[in-house]
Amino acid sequence: MHYLLAAIGVITIAVLLWRVLSSERDDTTPTRKAAPVAPDDDPDFLRKLSEEQRRKRRDDEQN
Repeated sequence: MHYLLAAIGVITIAVLLWRVLSSERDDTTPTRKAAPVAPDDDPDFLRKLSEEQRRKRRDDEQN
């Protein structure tokens, strides 16, 4: 029984160390933000589109 608990403890520590050390080493991998974003998911695009629509309405109301 003690061997089983010791084995579980060693495996747990090994997994934790592996996750900590692998995340430090993986800093060179590209992030997911580098993937192209669809226009309807891009907050900057939606903000610019909204500003353009407001500007166009304002111009139409002034004319």
